[in-house]
Amino acid sequence: MEDNLLLQAIERYLDGTMLSAEKAYFEELRKNTPEIDQMVVEHSMFLHQMDLYSAQRNMKHTLHEVHTKLLERGDINEGGELNTRGRVIQLYNKYKRVTAIAASVGGIIALVISGLTVYFTPANNNQLQELKREVEVVKRNQQYQGAKLNEVDSKLPKDAVLTGGGSGFLIDAKGYIITNAHVLKGSSFANVINNNHDEFSAKIIYRDEARDLAILKIEDEDYKPLKTLPYGFRKTDIDLGEEVFTLGYPRNDITYNKGDLSAKTGYNGDSTRWQLEMNANPGNSGGPVLDKNGEVIGVLSTREKHAEGVAFAIKSKNIFKMINEVKDTDTSLEKIKMTSHSSIKGMERAIQIKEMENCVFLVQAFNKK
Repeated sequence: MEDNLLLQAIERYLDGTMLSAEKAYFEELRKNTPEIDQMVVEHSMFLHQMDLYSAQRNMKHTLHEVHTKLLERGDINEGGELNTRGRVIQLYNKYKRVTAIAASVGGIIALVISGLTVYFTPANNNQLQELKREVEVVKRNQQYQGAKLNEVDSKLPKDAVLTGGGSGFLIDAKGYIITNAHVLKGSSFANVINNNHDEFSAKIIYRDEARDLAILKIEDEDYKPLKTLPYGFRKTDIDLGEEVFTLGYPRNDITYNKGDLSAKTGYNGDSTRWQLEMNANPGNSGGPVLDKNGEVIGVLSTREKHAEGVAFAIKSKNIFKMINEVKDTDTSLEKIKMTSHSSIKGMERAIQIKEMENCVFLVQAFNKK
């Protein structure tokens, strides 16, 4: 639908001149298309503001006429001052009830506008879907992964209760993993599984709910730390249209996906996130998003519910900020050394993936009974 036709339709919808069949179709379109819904809200508020502006202009015009008449009658002088104090009292007593009503109406209008804005503007939580794995999905995969609860071959305690899962990746070769805080919601510990289906015990060492980031540390004698990471972390912006890719665990095996940077901000202009033109599924939460040079630009976290192929990633510079903020109070984070150097720069994509796939983990979150 062209913009002019869409605006005409919105105006007919708002002024009540739209036919019932067309109105039903438009309301369904509005329900399923957040962008159109937002346009309706914004246009409604715009028309309301125009009405207020017109009312203010009329009020000023009326006041000007009253002022002119008072001058002609000699009730005030050219400086705008009343000639007698008694007339001020007389006028106040005459119009004080009208003044009070006008002030009350003004307050009510302000409250109504605020209420309409809150009511019609879609909330982030209603429009975004976290990409964590649901409990039932993780449970169905545990036998395949060789991490069955309450069995001797599992590294988990017998009283472990599964709370969810997602993806994660190394930010330091010594076994420090970044993921989303919502992946670990309601959990007290985790295990991580690599591309070879090797299971390792992990400790949750820090959670930042505001940034939706969390850090795990692999603490398992079977884990052999890497010497270096193949990828680096990018602090600077990337250009719109740049190709990006991700690795994660929306299924049992590691999965690759690619897309493009479609906006430099997230949902509703969130400056801490990128918007990606990319298909993302539950289980992708916490996976790395990389540019063509093999530099991490973000952590995949959410997707838009009612728009196909729109995902959001937390910018990698937020990982640096988080670690720097808490280093003074959490000495364990002082050991984390993030690098900007990527040794897979210039390689073909298949080789880049092969070099880094054992740095990306399936994360399973647990709590105790």
